[in-house]
Formats: sequence, structure tokens, C-alpha cells
Amino acid sequence: MNKMSLKRVIPALVLMAALLPAAGAEDVSGPKSAPKKPVIFDLSAIDTTADPCVDFYQYACGNWRKNNPIPSDQTRWGRFNELAEYNNYLLYSDLKAAADSPKTPLQKKYGDYFAACMDVDLANRLGAKPIEPILKTIASWNDRKKLATLFGQTEDKYAVGYLFGFGSDQDQKDSSKQIGEVDQAGLGLPDRDYYLNQDERSKALRTQYVEHMTKMFTLIGDTPEQAAKEAQSVLAIETALAEGSMARVDRRNPANVYHVMTIAELQSLTPEFDWTVYFNAKKQGALKTVNVASPSFFKAMNQQIATVDLDALKSYMRWHTVHRFAPNLGDAFVQENFHFYAATLAGQKELSPRWKRCTAATDRALGEAVGQDWVAKNFPPAAKDNMEKLVKALEVALAEDIKQLDWMSDATKVEAKKKLDAFRDKIGYPENWRDYSSVKIDRNNAVANAQQVAAFNDRRDLAKIGKPVDEKEWDMTPPTVNAYYNPAMNDINFPAGILQPPFYDFKIDPPVNFGGIGVVIGHEMTHGFDDQGSQYDPQGNVRSWWTDEDKKKFEQRTDCEVKEYSGFEVASGQNLNGKLTLGENTADNGGLRIAYRALMNTLAEQNAAGQEAASAAKIDNYTPAQRFFLGFGQVWCENVTEQSARLRAKTDPHSSGRWRTNGTVQNFDEFGKAFGCKVGQPMMPVNACRVW
Repeated sequence: MNKMSLKRVIPALVLMAALLPAAGAEDVSGPKSAPKKPVIFDLSAIDTTADPCVDFYQYACGNWRKNNPIPSDQTRWGRFNELAEYNNYLLYSDLKAAADSPKTPLQKKYGDYFAACMDVDLANRLGAKPIEPILKTIASWNDRKKLATLFGQTEDKYAVGYLFGFGSDQDQKDSSKQIGEVDQAGLGLPDRDYYLNQDERSKALRTQYVEHMTKMFTLIGDTPEQAAKEAQSVLAIETALAEGSMARVDRRNPANVYHVMTIAELQSLTPEFDWTVYFNAKKQGALKTVNVASPSFFKAMNQQIATVDLDALKSYMRWHTVHRFAPNLGDAFVQENFHFYAATLAGQKELSPRWKRCTAATDRALGEAVGQDWVAKNFPPAAKDNMEKLVKALEVALAEDIKQLDWMSDATKVEAKKKLDAFRDKIGYPENWRDYSSVKIDRNNAVANAQQVAAFNDRRDLAKIGKPVDEKEWDMTPPTVNAYYNPAMNDINFPAGILQPPFYDFKIDPPVNFGGIGVVIGHEMTHGFDDQGSQYDPQGNVRSWWTDEDKKKFEQRTDCEVKEYSGFEVASGQNLNGKLTLGENTADNGGLRIAYRALMNTLAEQNAAGQEAASAAKIDNYTPAQRFFLGFGQVWCENVTEQSARLRAKTDPHSSGRWRTNGTVQNFDEFGKAFGCKVGQPMMPVNACRVW
């Protein structure tokens, strides 16, 4: 849940293939019935035949996993998915009403976006026609020196970019400023390792990728022979880009993605691409400097521009065009795209109903428009008030934890406390809603709508360059089931979407809430002090605030977690990457400890108020401590396809549900005490890892 800069995260867009329309006469009606609302603290989920001291995940989630197989339109099914599905249904109800009978201009806008997405007949009639203007523009390009002109045109007119990313970002050395940044991009597979690994599985996936591209090229009119040649050209270009791309683990170090250059220096790095022409086309001609996040990538890009023949570069751009807009094209494109990206790469058996996909798509496109109505119905003021109290309780607990650390010097503790005191807390939804008045939505043109929104977001992002940072801005929509910490902002963010059961219910007993949303709060706070967040100061600048000795002790403790989690297997022969998941693992472990401390403080306050019986009472035959750990464990109940488990192990900085649960409790001795475990049992090892 940690959030680094949006420009420094390569999103696993392939997983969005689940949102593509299905082939054939698709049912465009809504849900047959409302999904079941998730419950918090589910007694029926517990497998009482399992020993919590041997495998707590099985104990907390065994029956849930047995009774909740992966739906055919999913690659993973867990408590997050349960809540997301329920929120999506509530959001669908708002969108359907807005599409049928809008009451406000804002409802008319997002209702039309949703209606256009739902019009499967129109998509099938148009087929590939919506992208023909882009393909013709690419076909007419015949001058290597005018590539920057072409890119400026395709981005401005059609909202599709190639090879690299360009946008704004906070300056690492002065977080109050927004600067321009160019970064690596341009790959069609989920990660650089998919191109570079030489194991048989990776080779087979590359073969299937080429077959997929070949089929897509035939769908836009190529002969099978021509399509096969083009697909090979694309693979060669993307492989070269992958070789120049920085690995995900290396990108975790902020210093590795910070190389401010003058435009002249960037031009010298990539002489084959005219940056002045490109920046002028993006209305950023006044730029004097830009952060080049991955210089090695741009060297590789320059080599491709200089040496690859024009037809191969055209094939590359044609491929990324059809790939970019496949969700909005006719059935043949969509079905083929689903077959590779969702079925082959992630093990998904079939597509979600169209209403789910269009609801999610509208939320992504116009999230702070649809979010306003959703919040009004589903996040009452009492829930927000209670959540604010929980956050304050966790901040007090983290301050106590820092003060009592036996491995940190007093000098560093003072600096850590300063950072904690500077946290910004964002709960539920933004103070200021985004203005979408300039976005033109056409009820009869889904591709144009996608382009409109992309162009709006691009212009909005670039307009930030040279301006002060908006400290109140959000990067998730209100219905989202997630949370994040932004180190450059030094803020913790909890959308209303996650502030529901099974994470949170302001009417339930404190142990369950502290075990659910309390650990989520503690998790996001700990991100401020993980291997990445610890490099940022209270103002969000990359600056060391540690003594040298304390930093060494910190790294020794995080190394313990790297080794521990690298030993956890998620599929046969596929372990977690302890370095990739280090930040999230540190946050999981710290979050659990901090939330437990906050709970104990709360129960102590109840005792002081004469509520001893209430604070110590068993409920459902579980003590408060046991209910805390069960509330935590049940958040992570899940089932996942083997393909998705393998993909996530390579691309996801989060550990799987099993190891987010067992890996965390086995490092916290209070768990063993709560369930009467003996030292030496799996969930109470002799040697445990601890950072915070």
C-alpha cells in the first residue's frame, strides 16, 4: 500500500484485461441480485481443526478459503475482492441511475461515460474504426528525424504515447515544487524480467506473446505473414528497451531514479530524439531542466530510434495503439486481448459481466465525480469521526514505540518523532473535489471518451510543473478498497471504500477494529519508516536524518526480513522476492505491533473508566487479544490462481495473503502469548525479525 511517485511505478496494466468486453451476444443487463455485504469477524471462516500456533492463516481463514473458490471472472478472490465487489455494486446503482435519469450536470457526465461503455452493439459495429485515424497517422510518418513531432501529435490528438513516459513529479530535493520528469515505459509484458529471463516458462510466455501480437495485427488488416514479421519486430524492440530498463528492486531507492539534467544534457543523452520539438508540442517549451529517472533506458531507446528500420518502429507504435484501446474495440480484438493478458498471464477463466467492468472503468476515469455521490450514501459522518480517533490512537502508539526502541539512539528518535508529528491524515475523501467541466463526454463514443479523460489527466498533470504542490490532492478515488502513504507528501490516505467491513465497523468492539483497519493505519504509518520512506524527511525531501550507526542497525533488521520472506513459497518453485516486498513487509510487521499497542492503550483507558469487565470480556469465546489477531488475519483470507501467484511474485511489492498473515504474527511474541504457543513452534520461532 506504499505509494511512491506515480511516475516511478510501472503499473501492471495487463491485469486490467479482466475489464475487457466479452465476445458474442453479451448480456448488458445489470446484476441479477445484490452481492452479499462482507462481514467483520467471521466465525464461520475459522478452521478450528487447525493449530493457530502452527499455521495461523489456516486457522483464521481455512473455512473461508474452502467455501470461497475463485470466481471464474477473477484471478484472485479475497476479502479485498469481496468488499470491492460490494462497493462496485453500490457504485453501479448510482451510475445506472445517472445514465437513465441524471439529476445534475455531473451525473449527466459520468452517466454518459458509463452508458457509452455499456453499448456493446456500437462497439461491435465500429470494430477497429475508432483507431483508424491513429493508424493512418503512424502510416504517413516517414522521417526518423520527425519522430518527436509524431509523438507530440499522437499524444495531443489521440492521447496515446510510445516508448517513454513524461509528466510531473515532486522534486526529491525540494518537495514543495513540481518538476518535469521522463521515465522508462514502452513494454507490453508486465515486467522487464519477462523479456530477459531464460527459464522455459519465460520463453514459452514470450512465444505466446508473439502469437498474440500476430493475431492482433491480422485484426487490423495485415496478412498472416506480415503480422508475424511485425510481431517479431515489436518483441526485438521491447527486449532492447527491457535490457535498458531499471529493475523494480533498484527503483525502490529514490537516489536511483533522480538525475536532474538540463534539456541540452538530455538531448546529448538521446541525440536521435528532438526533445525541444517534443516539449513544445506538450506546451512545455519553457522547461530548463527535467528529471531523467532512468538514464540507461534512454540510451537504449536512442539506440533503437537510431538503428531500427522505420517499418519496425511503425509496427511497434501500431501494436501499442491497438493494445492501448483494445478495451473499447470490437469483440474480436477484445477476446484475443483477454485470452493472452488475463487467461494466459493470470489464469482467469472468463470475463466479468460488463456492468462490473464499465462501473470500474467509470470510477477510474471520473472517480472524484462519481465518488461524491457514493460517499454521501455510504460513508456517514460518524464513521469519519471514529476513524479520526483511531488514527490519533495509532499515532500515539507509534510515538511510544519509537521512544522505547532499544536499537535507536536518542538523536535519531528525536528526528523520527518530528517526522511522525508532520504526518498529514487524509480520511474518506478529498476536501476539494476535482473539476471535470472541461472533459467532453460523448454517449456514443467510448474510445473518444477514453481519449478525452486521458488528455484531461495529461494536461492536468503537466500543468503542475513549476507550481507549488497541492497538499490536499488524492491519488485514489473514494470507493477504492485500498490505502497508501506518500513519502514526498508525508501523508497517509484512507479512502472511504476501505472503511467498511471486513476492515472497519465503528459499531463493533475495539479489538476487531484495531486488528482490521487499525493494522491498515499502522501499516501506512510504518511506510514512513520503511526502507524507502525512511529516506524522506518530515517535509518529504530525500535527506538522511539518521546517525550512521542507527542506519546500519536499521539495515541489519531489514535484511532479516528480506531473508525471511525470500524463503516463503507462493507456487511450486516460486518464492517471494524479499527485496521487492521489503517495504510492505516492514509495514505489515510494524502496523501489527503499533495497532496492538494502540488497542492495549484503549483497553487501559476503559479500565481507568471503570469498564474492566468490558475490556477483558471474552466474546464468542475469544479474548480481546485473540479477537485482535483474528480480525487482522481474516482481512487477508484469499484464494489465487497459480499463474497470478507467479505474476504477482515478480511484479507486486506486497506478499501474498498467507505470508502477510503468518510472516507477521510469527515475528510478534504477543501473538504467541495470546494463543498459548510454545517457543519453537512455527508461529513463535526462537529468532524473529523486528524493525519497528
